[in-house]
Amino acid sequence: MNQAEAEIGSQNEWYAEIKAFDDTKLGVKGLVDAGLTKIPRIFIHPQHDLHDRSACEDSQFSIPIIDLQAVSTDSNLRAKAIEKIQNACETWGFFQIVNHGIPKTDLEEMLAAIRRFHEQDAEVKKEFYTRDLRNKTLFLSNFDLFQAPVVSWRDTFALVMDSIPPEPESLPVICRDIAMVYSKLAHRLGITLFELLSEGIGLNPNHLKDMECAERITILGQYYPACPKPELTLGARSHSDADFMTILLQDQIGGLQVLHENQWVDVPPIPGALIVNIGDFLQLLSNDKLKSVNHRVIAKQEGPRISVACFFRTKFFEPGDDLKCYGPIKELLSEENPPMYKETTAQDFLKHYYSKGSGASALLHLKL
Repeated sequence: MNQAEAEIGSQNEWYAEIKAFDDTKLGVKGLVDAGLTKIPRIFIHPQHDLHDRSACEDSQFSIPIIDLQAVSTDSNLRAKAIEKIQNACETWGFFQIVNHGIPKTDLEEMLAAIRRFHEQDAEVKKEFYTRDLRNKTLFLSNFDLFQAPVVSWRDTFALVMDSIPPEPESLPVICRDIAMVYSKLAHRLGITLFELLSEGIGLNPNHLKDMECAERITILGQYYPACPKPELTLGARSHSDADFMTILLQDQIGGLQVLHENQWVDVPPIPGALIVNIGDFLQLLSNDKLKSVNHRVIAKQEGPRISVACFFRTKFFEPGDDLKCYGPIKELLSEENPPMYKETTAQDFLKHYYSKGSGASALLHLKL
């Protein structure tokens, strides 16, 4: 057998393992429930992605925490919050928010509902397993399972909610009520944040909202099972988000890390707080005034870790989604501040995003 034949054989074996895992429709939790003690090779990440997983423990850096108390009623507090958010977005691309208006009881119930979904009877959960992203409700493990070089240690339950949410009857009973409530609260908070971000970059408060940045929301309920060999894998590889903005609710397990000045920094769980990060499309629109940065989730022996991410995203699988172009906002441009990027459609950008692999920014190929 020559080298080319050997490589093809190895690729075929790898694909067969991936497909066998996908065909169970049980995700990573299914492996753990079956008594797994050794991690399958498809989950073992390259050492260069893992060697610095604890390098951030002695870091002098800490994620900014911003108080949103009375930002809609007190002009002085609003101005202070805008300044802090803008500074956080320029330097970190991430920040935590407190006094954001979503009751702690709703945060706790949303986390509990996601856990209930993932831990319900396997045969019931299987009914939601699909890779058809046109579905408004789906369960799967790793969106990029068949494209990525390695599999991450997590399962995902996705709900496409949008500003006009689906009929309640279309949602699983096990999380229906709180999903409807939480999506409305997150949408309202998203509008407030887009207003503050708009003002921070010198635009009128409604500018980003009028560009429909808050119109489409996908909620991802992530489940990271306890891992027998966490030093060999990751819950999520290093990546940026291909959206406008993400609002993340995490439990108290921890594991989220942000890349800041070439160093991985922990995002510590704060009871009642939410995490906000800028997505690639908002970096594009703001002409680099707002930064989208890489982040990851390390695997842990403790678990499961539960998180709920609200992605404020562009259109996809909708009429006209291949026609609308996104580029630097004209009002931000001048001779002194020329455009940094070419325009792109969401479809073209997302195609490149999922084909490029982890690491480098998906915006680099649009740089002028």
